[in-house]
Parts: sequence; structure tokens; C-alpha cells
Amino acid sequence: MKSARRTPAKGAPEAVRRAVERTVHSTVGSAGLTRDRAQEIVDEVVRRAEQSAARARESVGKASQRQAEAAAGVGDRLRDAIPDIRVATRDDLRKLTREVERLSKRIDRLEKQLAKPKSANRRTTRSTSRTTRATR
Repeated sequence: MKSARRTPAKGAPEAVRRAVERTVHSTVGSAGLTRDRAQEIVDEVVRRAEQSAARARESVGKASQRQAEAAAGVGDRLRDAIPDIRVATRDDLRKLTREVERLSKRIDRLEKQLAKPKSANRRTTRSTSRTTRATR
């Protein structure tokens, strides 16, 4: 059998060439669109990153400002509170020590009086009572 060879029509090579050109142009156009879209996406990502960085800087600035205000407020409140806080001075402690010693001696005297025999306490009470009656 003899193979039948087809001969292309006269316009066939031209039609194939045009089809290939259209395919190439279409592919190049798609690549251009894809590249443009990719650039838009990158630009958007960069823009959002810059906005985030700006917000972060603003937040840090506000936090630093609040910290400084708080620190200044503590100093002011402390200065206002110091007059209300009375710290004992050495002189105050000396006075208290003398008062405690005086009271201690008084307690010792009272305890000695209570420790005396009851008969001695009665005599003192009776003689005081007689003296009081006699002077009336």
C-alpha cells in the first residue's frame, strides 16, 4: 500500500503561522497581566507593612508618653503625701522613752503597795479614815 501523502492547501502555512502568533501574543499578554497583578500585590503588601510599622511606632510613642506621665504623677503624689506621713524623730523617741520609764516606775510603786501585807494596808486605810473624820 502506498501511503497517501496529503499536500497542504496553499493558505495552510499562513494560517498556522497566524495561529502561532496569536498564541504567542496571548501568552505574552497574559504574562504581562500576571506581572502587573503581581506588582500590585507586592505594592499592597508593602503599603500595609508600612502602615503597620507606623501604627507600631505610634503605639510605642503613646506607651512611652503614658509611662513618663505615670512616673511624673508618682513623684507628685509622693511629694503631696510626705507631709501627711509623720516619721518619729529622735526627739520624739527620747520623749517616748522617758514617758515609758516614768510609767514603769509608777507601776512598780503601785505593785509594791499592793504587795504589802493586808494588815499594813488596813492600818493605812483606817488611819486615813480617822484623820478624815476628825477634820470634818
